[in-house]
Parts: sequence; structure tokens; C-alpha cells
Amino acid sequence: MELRVDVFSDVVCPWCFVGKRRLEAALRELGEETRVEVAWRPFQLNPTMPREGIERQEYRARKFGSRAQSEALDAQLAAVGREVGIEFRFDLMARTPNTFDAHRLLRLTHERGVQDAVAEALFVAYFTNGVDIGDHAALADVAAGAGLGRAEVLRFLESTEGVARVTDEEAVGRELGISGVPFFVVDDAYGISGAQPPEYLVAAFREIGQRGQESGEPVAAGVVSGAACLPDDPDACS
Repeated sequence: MELRVDVFSDVVCPWCFVGKRRLEAALRELGEETRVEVAWRPFQLNPTMPREGIERQEYRARKFGSRAQSEALDAQLAAVGREVGIEFRFDLMARTPNTFDAHRLLRLTHERGVQDAVAEALFVAYFTNGVDIGDHAALADVAAGAGLGRAEVLRFLESTEGVARVTDEEAVGRELGISGVPFFVVDDAYGISGAQPPEYLVAAFREIGQRGQESGEPVAAGVVSGAACLPDDPDACS
């Protein structure tokens, strides 16, 4: 059985990182019975974020009314992260970045066959190491860790290459009616919303595989709702 899974996500979405871990657990459970091709697709939670980003504590306090409320939400997510082996270090995150160029990098690395490794590295860089992933030098360091030339990536990021492609892919997400991430599109025909538990993903993938591909069927957005991040609100997740 073969499936294709397009994951619409943002690299500043903590539930997307959790969703990645849960997807990985589901794929381990499926084992050799199912071959799953995974691709990461762009969905900016804060498309109007300044290119240089915003100081996180000020931004969060303004959004939630107080630093205490912000820290309480962080603590809740940290507990969820520990359940799946993620060390969320919100205390190290100085800025909430603009993620458009990170999505451009993910598009480039998809073409080079190392997209999943770079997606993982971006999540770890931001959520565990507190790296400003809106910074070109930081993005080039991440790419270099996956085997790409640092100088080449810097030239790419300073150009306009990949801008139209990411913009077009984001438009696809909007056309599908996606309102929160992560959102999994399976075989261009089925939608799974939120960071679903591994057992749900396993059951869903098996059911979809048994049905076979039905070309032309629209995505069933929100087949089931799970924890997700919403636009313009990357850290306050339902």
C-alpha cells in the first residue's frame, strides 16, 4: 500500500512539531505494510509578521494580556512535548520570526531530497535551541547541517527564487479551506486536521489505503479536529 501525505504546517507552530512526532510514530506502527511519501507544505500563521520578526515576550504579553498567562500556556505545551520526546525551551526563544524564508528553504530542500531532515532541524532550532529562524545566516546553518552548501543557500535566500512557488502553495492551502495547522492531505483527496494521536493516523491511513485513490474527490477539510495552531496566533493553540 502506498500513500502520499502533504503536511501543511508552520515552523513556529508547536502543535506542528508535536504532529510530526505523532506522524513518525504512526509510520513506525505501519511498518512495511504501507509506503508513505511525506512532503511539507507552507502555511504561514503570521503572514503579516515584519521580516525581522517581533520580540517574543512583548508580543505574547500584548496578545494574552500578561506574561503570566503566556508562561502558563507555554507550560501546558511543554508538558505535551515531553510526552512525545520534545524539549520545548520557550525560555530561549527571544523572537517570533517571519517564516516565509524558512518555507522557501523547505521548498528548496524538497527538490534536493532532504526536506524532512531540514523540517526537523528547523523545529529543533527554534523550539529547543531558541534560534531565530527568520535570520538568513541561521537558515543557512540549518541547511548546511543537512548537506547543502551554506554559501549556495545564502545566495538562494538573498534572491527571489522560490518566492512564487511558496506563495502558490500557500494559496492552495487557502483554497482547500485549511484554517489551522498541522493539516494532513492524503493522496490529494482526504484531510486530517490537527496533531492527531498516532493510533488515529494509523487507522485513517489504513482505511484510506483500502479504499484506494479516488481521483477528483475534494479534500474533506476537518475530517476530525485535533490540537492545532491558528492563523495570526502561532503560540496560542487550541
